[in-house]
Formats: sequence, structure tokens, C-alpha cells
Amino acid sequence: MVGAAIHRYGMIRHGDRMLVAVSGGKDSMTALWILQERLHRIPIRYQLVPVYLEMGYAPATTEQMEAYFRAAGYAEYRVESLDYAVQAHSEINRENPCFLCSRLRRKRLFAMAVSMNCNKLVLGHNQDDMIETLFLNIFYGSTISTLQPVQPLFGGKITIVRPLTLLPEEAVRRFAEHAALPLLKNSCPSARNSKRTEIRKMLAALYKSNRKIRGNIFHAIHNVNPDYLPGNPGSDPVHSK
Repeated sequence: MVGAAIHRYGMIRHGDRMLVAVSGGKDSMTALWILQERLHRIPIRYQLVPVYLEMGYAPATTEQMEAYFRAAGYAEYRVESLDYAVQAHSEINRENPCFLCSRLRRKRLFAMAVSMNCNKLVLGHNQDDMIETLFLNIFYGSTISTLQPVQPLFGGKITIVRPLTLLPEEAVRRFAEHAALPLLKNSCPSARNSKRTEIRKMLAALYKSNRKIRGNIFHAIHNVNPDYLPGNPGSDPVHSK
């Protein structure tokens, strides 16, 4: 399914140099493993530069990830310890720590991609992340939008790609277990008590009632009919008679 996503959305081209954002979780570790494994059986060449940003709650994990990158044979990688999670959970930002933490992390990844001459930034979001983000944006952002499989930024200088786009979270979990990937425990205090967790629980109940719902939502993301949406308030969809 990763290969299918890469071909369907035109994610990777010969000569790409890709920064792979690794959190130590199942998604990013799976994305890194599969992208590396594909190099042995495909005709095109690309470079992978794994990057691990420790966000402030688990400094010892930097040594674990550095050891993994070395053992996996990556000639180039980067590991950094930061305080973004601590900032995001400080007294000045109690309302939305996930937003600030993610924003600071993404900003640092962009800067690193530029400094290391990477034209692609690989993120490990899976199919369920795309569906959950759709509902998060509807419920809390007042917009119908979600993650894009391929997202050019800064005039095309950096492009975000999400190779796990077609994989449900459970499939990623099974693969990570089968491959015995050395996953890190999520030490974020908001990991089990976030808006995304609420959405995930709601969707889980729906999926249990009808196994077709997940696929239907994912296909709906690709099958938007703007003629049956009202558009922006104040606009004139019928162009006045």
C-alpha cells in the first residue's frame, strides 16, 4: 500500500533527498523502514535523512534513536533535544498545547530540511490520521479540510509527503510489531487526553457499527462536490439573476 500511495500521488522522484521526521512511534518508524527497504528493489534512487526531535520530556531517548540510526546504516541523520513540549504545556499556553508543540516542531523540521538540502519532508500520518483531522477541523476549526498526501510549500522548495496515506492505523501497528521495530513510549502528558482522542473514540464506535464507514469517509475526502456546498458566507453562488 505504501508503493501504491507513492505512485498514486506522485510522492517520490529519482534524486529526491528526503528528511524523514521520526518520532519513535509506530507510524514514523514504519515509514522510515519501508522507504529504506524499497531502495533494494526499485529502479529509482533517493536519499533518506532520518531526524529525531526529542520534545522535552524524554531526553534519554536521543541515545536510543541515535543508536538505532547507526545500527540501521544511515550515513547521515540528526538527533536533537528541545523544550517545545515543555513550552506548549506551560502556564502561558494551557488551552491548546498540541497546536503549539506541533507548530514549533514543524517549523524546526522545515529549517532543518533547508539546511540539509532536503527537498522532501516525510511525515508518518496514516489513513486514520487523515480521517480524524477532517473531523477535528470541522468540529474545532470551522473548516472542511484535512492532511494532504503531497503538499508543496514555500514555492515548491519543500514538499511534505505522507507515504502511509492509504494504510489504516491498525495495519501500521501490525507491521511495526511484525518487524519488531524499537518503538519509543509517548511521554507527552496530553497524549491520552486530547481532542484527537475524543474524535478517535467517536469514530471507533461508528466503525464498530458499520465496517464500511472508514472507507466511505476516506473516499469522500477524494470525492468532494463543491456544487452541493454553500461556499463562503456572503458569496453569490448563483451569480445573481
